[in-house]
Amino acid sequence: MIDNHLPTPQQGLSNDLSTALFGSRAAAFHQPWKRLFGSSPFSYREGLTHEERIHLSYERLRLVNDAIDDPAAFVGDPAALSAMHEWAGVVDAGMATCASIHYNLFLGSLLDHDHQDRDLTEYLDMSRVGTFLCTELGHGNDAAQMETTCTFDRDTGGFVLDTPTPDACKWMPNTSSVGGAKSAVVAARLRVDDRDLGVFLFLTPLSDAHGTPLPGVEIRRLPQTASSPVDHCATSFHQVPLPYSALLQGEHGRLTRDGRFTSNLGSPRKRFLRSIGRVTMGKLCMSAYSLGATRHALTVAVRHAHNRHTSGMTGGQRVPLFAHRSHHAPLLEATATAYAATLLQRDVTRQWADATDDDREHHERLVAVAKGWITWQARAIMTECRERCGAQGLILANGIAGQLAANEGTITAEGDNKVIWVKAAGEMLLGGFTPQPVSELPPEQRLLDDPQYVQDLLGDIERIWHERARARLRTGRAPSPLARWNATVTPALQLVDAHAHRLAGQALSAAAAEAGGAQSRSLLTDLHRLFALRRIAAHSGDLLAQGRITAEQVQHLPDAVDNAVMALEPHALTLVAGFDVPEELLEGHPVLRTADAAELVPA
Repeated sequence: MIDNHLPTPQQGLSNDLSTALFGSRAAAFHQPWKRLFGSSPFSYREGLTHEERIHLSYERLRLVNDAIDDPAAFVGDPAALSAMHEWAGVVDAGMATCASIHYNLFLGSLLDHDHQDRDLTEYLDMSRVGTFLCTELGHGNDAAQMETTCTFDRDTGGFVLDTPTPDACKWMPNTSSVGGAKSAVVAARLRVDDRDLGVFLFLTPLSDAHGTPLPGVEIRRLPQTASSPVDHCATSFHQVPLPYSALLQGEHGRLTRDGRFTSNLGSPRKRFLRSIGRVTMGKLCMSAYSLGATRHALTVAVRHAHNRHTSGMTGGQRVPLFAHRSHHAPLLEATATAYAATLLQRDVTRQWADATDDDREHHERLVAVAKGWITWQARAIMTECRERCGAQGLILANGIAGQLAANEGTITAEGDNKVIWVKAAGEMLLGGFTPQPVSELPPEQRLLDDPQYVQDLLGDIERIWHERARARLRTGRAPSPLARWNATVTPALQLVDAHAHRLAGQALSAAAAEAGGAQSRSLLTDLHRLFALRRIAAHSGDLLAQGRITAEQVQHLPDAVDNAVMALEPHALTLVAGFDVPEELLEGHPVLRTADAAELVPA
């Protein structure tokens, strides 16, 4: 194996960068997962069938549970839960998916509702695996319109859970017999007599100790997906009786044993959103999952580009792939984005953990914006890394191609990215957003290597798209509300994208200012400069037209971007070392080994 270990001074610098990325609580939140997922039980196994990978994912899921001292406390800590997802997806996308469902959506929902009289032991020790049944075949992003019913039975004091139409079957949850006994929280319309009280969650056993479906529970395996290996199923209920305790209750909705309903929320939609509140934390889990896979892919691609040699510009010369600007520029640009995205995740997670009922909607929107932006950026970065590794990037054991495919699941899970961004865009245009103030200094007095100036320009791009979207929303008499929104939605989505870029740049700039060492501050500042300048270059026409940048600066932008790349190029290995990917994991990738044919295929 070629030595990619850094000399001592560079190792100290990479440690400073890791501290900037993972924070002061890294030892508690990140290092345990780094050690666990770098251990042999989580090593890649060649030649397994799809079904064998699913079985292995559940075996590993129980190893994860064994490593958690207090699952209830773990589920209640957004930073801790997010941290686990940053490391899990790299080694086993199926396990990471099932872990997210069990801990966040299932166990988190139970703990977020009244649960004092409910024994959770079998879920905490994972003698039963939990899953979450919300989306239906006919109702995905419009889940509030779902058809599944759970009717209060006055004779028994319990409920009857039913799937009234084929379109109402729960679509794609991991409900098969693989993994052992399972229970679910099922989203269904609470009906009392002839009243529909809206959608609530119901704790529902699905199978016995052997994984056999219980009476009235119909489970059908779905075709294999191109994403993570999970036992996706279509699940229906046929007059399944449930006890009174099945209803997950809280201030948003309570039902007495004699059928009297009370709620502190008058809107059925708000009651539904409060019931499935764990979906917001799920968005953070998905963006964390994508971040870990992204940082890992960059580490592999950058190390490979230093190890692999190719022709230089003179006869007989051999140079590392990374010596070529065409190869290292896109990887360094992706590295800058990965740093910005990671630091955005830290900020958003911290804000979500501190959110109150008064600012809950604002933070839900912030989480949705970050989830869409991070998971889309992950797709672009991993695609670049796969290409930069050539044919080796297609080998699953090298840890990029499979993770890239699995990332498609994060883009759709917990709210399809485009849909949650459309919702965020509407809220931002209708009073949920105020643009950054315009800088008082004219552009003639500022330079493109000024961190504050380039960050201000990200705010200018955001403001430009906000003004355009608002103008579209207010102009003309559209024939229908849909036509009016269709005229607005394109610039509105550009606003959301600009908002995410500004927040990510702001997080990276703040990390640079707070870094402990002069070298780490310099590198983080250069990363911020590259991240911002690439964005500014893409919108230079708008900035010029608005007087926020000069014609001379527009002409200089390509050189400024190139200068930022040149400043970072000698430090590429140090930058990816800051991602702190376990060496044990990297040593298992054939692409990072010597060209000895005996080493190219893992045992």
